[in-house]
Amino acid sequence: MSNIHDLYHQLLEPTPPAERLGRIHFVGIGGVGMAPVARAALERGLPISGSDIKRTAVIEELERDGAVVTIGQRPENLDGVDTVVVTTGLRGDNIEVLTAKERGLTVVHRATMLASLMVGRTAVLIAGTHGKTTTTSMIAVALTELGQDPSYVIGGEIGATGISGRSGKGEVFVAEADESDGTFLHYCPDIAVITNAELDHPDYFASVDAVHEAFKRFVERIKPGGTLVACRDDAGARIAIEHARTLGLAVTTYGVAEDADVAVTETRLRPDGAHARFVTAGGSVEVELKLTGRHNVENAAAAWAVLASLVEPDEAARALAHFTGARRRMELKGEAAGVRVYDDYMHHPKEITATLAAYRELAHGGRLIVAFQAQRYSRAQTFLREYGAPLGAADHVVVLEVYPGSGEDPIPGVTGSVIAGDVPLPAGQVAFEPETAAVPALLADLVEPGDVVVTAGAGDVTTVGPALLELLRRRAVQVIG
Repeated sequence: MSNIHDLYHQLLEPTPPAERLGRIHFVGIGGVGMAPVARAALERGLPISGSDIKRTAVIEELERDGAVVTIGQRPENLDGVDTVVVTTGLRGDNIEVLTAKERGLTVVHRATMLASLMVGRTAVLIAGTHGKTTTTSMIAVALTELGQDPSYVIGGEIGATGISGRSGKGEVFVAEADESDGTFLHYCPDIAVITNAELDHPDYFASVDAVHEAFKRFVERIKPGGTLVACRDDAGARIAIEHARTLGLAVTTYGVAEDADVAVTETRLRPDGAHARFVTAGGSVEVELKLTGRHNVENAAAAWAVLASLVEPDEAARALAHFTGARRRMELKGEAAGVRVYDDYMHHPKEITATLAAYRELAHGGRLIVAFQAQRYSRAQTFLREYGAPLGAADHVVVLEVYPGSGEDPIPGVTGSVIAGDVPLPAGQVAFEPETAAVPALLADLVEPGDVVVTAGAGDVTTVGPALLELLRRRAVQVIG
């Protein structure tokens, strides 16, 4: 271990254990990032409360498990509170944030709260532009199947359970490390994973070089004696790999590259899963997955590399076969009139390329129809002319209007119509529909038995799949009647 790396960690301010934070209040407790952290704290037995602007199923679950949640944000919600947890998306004039500062309460970011929960555990942090949620979920499910009782916090729900966070009694705590606002630099992992490193959040990163620098700083946060697991195939991850080696850190690479420490070979994809062989210097293992797609095989290689450092390699391979997917990652919403409908978070051009290739396997000879919605004007502006080409891998594409991010104003010229115009399919196979509510009927008129429909993106496109299924079922009943 290099002296520089050791000195860096000596200078880091130690993260206090969560038990020292007193009564903890989460502002926006129902959020996708906040709720799993709050649940892990609640299951740890910590006294927590929270507030949000509307009641949701997630909040009701937290309340049933003992959380005190107030709908509506006001100063009195902080009475008796010691620590207030906030997120990057909160406005600076939020009344609870202002009150916390006025009262001199400890205010910490969600990432700092998560880091506090990890103190005393073996911290496994999964970072990367794509693949974080699936890889994190794979590791969490596998460790659970192996009886390790892990703690975990995931940016999406595990498909089989609907759970995104819990506090186990085992040694390992596995979590996503989100780079989107730089807060993945709050953690000090024992094992860090980098699936890839590309520009995806131009509202925070000025360039891809800034992204690479951030991931190098993330590598520097790895504890002395820790390990980096990273994708040998990705150019951005390779920069992080070389930086880790200059620091004297242990590195395990994975990928299809022949010189990867965990080389992915003999990949065979099926509509209902995949098979691969992972080859290492010490031998090889056969892996069966319930997910298809080459990108998911590589996610599994990352997960296996982590698991094999914690349990027997063969046990790690067997445990991966129990993973059935994460919500909004190739998630089957249902089938009606012979049409299968999936929902997917894919929103980056490279994600679209990789994921549509997997959906083509699922279609198994049927047509592939995609309803796509870009999210955040700032991101859409950066990738506006890059979405069309990968969407051309579908047989029919419906493009929705761009879904705005929180507090964003529209950017002139950044519209779904531009994306639709760039899709390299005949005019009759591409449509721009600015009204989300009109998309289900448009798709229902288009589909045929055997088709696969994918609703893709990060906005209100998620409402399209259920509405389409309901419409197809109603029409089927009318035909029978």
